[in-house]
This record gives sequence, C-alpha cells and structure tokens, in this order.
Amino acid sequence: MAENENEEPENPFKGTPMEQLFGAFSGGQMDMNQIMGQMQKMFAPHEGSVNFDLAKDVARHTVAAAGPDPSPSSAQQGAVDDAAQLAESWLDTVTSMPVGATTATAWSRAEWIEATSGTWQQLVEPIAAHVVKAMGEALPDEAKAMAGPLIGMLSQAGGAMFGQQVGQALGGLAGEVVSSTDIGIPLGPERIAAVLPSGVEAFGEGLEHKASDVLLYVVLRECAHHRLFHHAPWLRPALVGAVEEFGRGTRIDVGAIESQLHGLDPSRPEELQEALAGGLFEPERTPEQQRALDRLETLLAFIEGWVDEIVTQATKDRMPAAAPLAEAMRRRRAAGGPAEQTFASLVGLELRPRKLREATTLWAALRDRQGADARDAVWSHPDLMPSTADLDDPLGFAQGEHRTQSDDDFDAALGELLDNDPGEAGESEPGADGPRE
Repeated sequence: MAENENEEPENPFKGTPMEQLFGAFSGGQMDMNQIMGQMQKMFAPHEGSVNFDLAKDVARHTVAAAGPDPSPSSAQQGAVDDAAQLAESWLDTVTSMPVGATTATAWSRAEWIEATSGTWQQLVEPIAAHVVKAMGEALPDEAKAMAGPLIGMLSQAGGAMFGQQVGQALGGLAGEVVSSTDIGIPLGPERIAAVLPSGVEAFGEGLEHKASDVLLYVVLRECAHHRLFHHAPWLRPALVGAVEEFGRGTRIDVGAIESQLHGLDPSRPEELQEALAGGLFEPERTPEQQRALDRLETLLAFIEGWVDEIVTQATKDRMPAAAPLAEAMRRRRAAGGPAEQTFASLVGLELRPRKLREATTLWAALRDRQGADARDAVWSHPDLMPSTADLDDPLGFAQGEHRTQSDDDFDAALGELLDNDPGEAGESEPGADGPRE
C-alpha cells in the first residue's frame, strides 16, 4: 500500500506487456475493484481459449453493418435445388465417387456464420490456446502474486480479444464466400451442399455470364467437394490435423506486443481495436509452423486441383461458360479477399493453395494415363497420394517417374485397395505427404 494515500498504487503489471493494456481498461488508474468489475462485464466465462459466443456476435454485427442480409427466397432455394440436381447428374458421368451431399440449400451470410462457427472454433482454438498461454507466461512471478485473482481472468481477457478479432474476420469472410467448401475445407455440416446467393451474385458481377451459369458452376464445385470428402474420410481429419499442428508451433513476439501496447492512449479505446485488427497478437512464424503450413497448402492444392479437373470434365461440351468461370475462380482463390487476409493476419494461417494449376495438371495427366477410376482411387488412402515434390513435376507423377514402385506394383496396389475395405489398407497417419517408400 502506498505511504501517501494521494499517490496512485503501484501497477502490478509495470514493466510487462500487460501494463498498458490494463491501464487502458482502468482509465489510467489502478483501481483493482474497478478493473475486476470491467473484466467480469466484458469477458464472460467461456470454454476454451477463444470466446466464440462473442466471436459469433461480432461476426453477425459485422454482417449486419455491411448491409441487408435477407434469408434466401423460395425462388433462390428452388434455383439451388435445380442446379444441384443437374450438377450431380453431370458429375456422375465423370467420376465413380458417389454423391456426397444429400441436401442442397441456400444460406444467408448470417446462416453461414452460424453453420460454420463450430469448424472455425476447431481450427482457431489450437492457435489461440498457445497465444493466450504465452501472454500469461510473459508476466513475472511478482506481478502474478500481486495481481491475485485478476490473473485467473487473464485467459478470459485473451479469449475475448481473440473472439473479437475472429468475429470481425468471419463477418468479413461471410461477405466474400460463395459456398460451404469455398476455402477447400468443409466448414458446414456433413452432406449438406450450401451456397450463398449473395456471394454467387457478387462473384458473377462483371463476368458477363448468365446468373444461372454462375450458380450452376458454383454448385458443381460444391457438389464435387462433398463427393471427395465423403469418399475420403481421412481427408478432413488430415486438414484439421495440419491446422492443429500449426497451432502447436505458435510463438508470439512478446517484445513487439509490449512496444505496441506502450503506445496506446488509454482514453481512446478504439486504438486497441485498431491494434487488434492490425495483428497485435499475430504469431511469429516458426519452422514447425512452416512445415505444417506446407502440408496444409499441399492438401488444399490437391483438393482444389481435383475439383477443377472433375468440373472441367463434367462441363466439357456442355457448358461453354465453364472455362472462363474456372479461370475467374482460380484468380479469385489465388488473390484472396480482404477478409481472408485479415484472417491470415490474425492466426498467421493462409488457407490458400499455392500450386493449384500444377495439381489440376497432375490429376488430368493421371486420368489420361490410367483412367478416371485410377485418378479417383488415389484418394482412397493417404499413402497413395502424391507428395509435395510431385507438384513440381505433375506429368512425372502420372508417368510413375517419382515412384520407387514399378507401375505394375502401383496398379496392383490400387486394385487391391479398391477390392478391400480402405480401413484395412494400412495404419499410417493421414496426410498428403504420407510414406510412399
């Protein structure tokens, strides 16, 4: 306790990255009761490291602030149903993979947020957990002892900060996506092909194609994604596993956070918001994360490349608009929108394939050489998948140049796998770069 009652009590976080942050919460006065009251009000209890209830609220408010977001009309739902029926009939002619989606639906942006929030929480949680842990570890023992019960709320504070920023990113993404599988990962419920009419309309602006063609092309891609993920049950866990591995390697630059917090004006709360939006807690890329990111990008490239190949074959001689729409979609995926970039700054993770054209070429070459069934059978087990190196020489993979097995052995392995239960084929861990010695 200070000897002079007029003197301000010493800040227990002085000299730590949290000094300016808690100063901002308290208006510059270290009134612990006031801080506790503010923290309890702002950061309600939540499970995990991210306050995802807060994230969903922020996302919905972000969508509402962007303009009207009506529920899809019956006419829009009917158009999606018709497009899905036609898309599945076309896909049946180019792949033996069975229909993956049993329901087709149209979502508003708010419905996309609600339906995908569970998957987003699963993706973000491992990264947030390590960042929040690092924030707590940055405090010296003296500060922890003096702050007492306030330290117990540190994870809640970190979870609220992440929840706020995740919510803003998801609200922005909701205004950019066209379907539930738009980023290559199935975000919504299984076996439900969902498209966002507002996103489809935005994608089609300036392309000079009929709205019905744009919708059909998006639905074709959505249905193809669902066929792939239903056929390859190991694929979704492999993607999520790569993201979780990325999260386990998270490190934060405590010195950089301290420097930014020191410059905040406690009387201007909006400065904290701007700092969060600018990546205040953006993780520092580590070698472990880079390996996980390479693995994730490779998987995404194979997924998107296969979908490109399948849709190209399905629309061949049927849909003249498909080729320019495919090119527009590739450019869109390669560039990424502002919201996707915001998400990347939040967690340091870019959900974008880097070698999409090479992957498309690889699947097309394998079809030309061995047929559509062999192309699709590769997805039956991770050990049969091409490697990252094969993207640099996709024609070589199709010709067997990078395999240590002979072509006959490879064909025999495919045949054996197709004749048996995929679960009996091996016990290796799923991944795009699984062993293929």
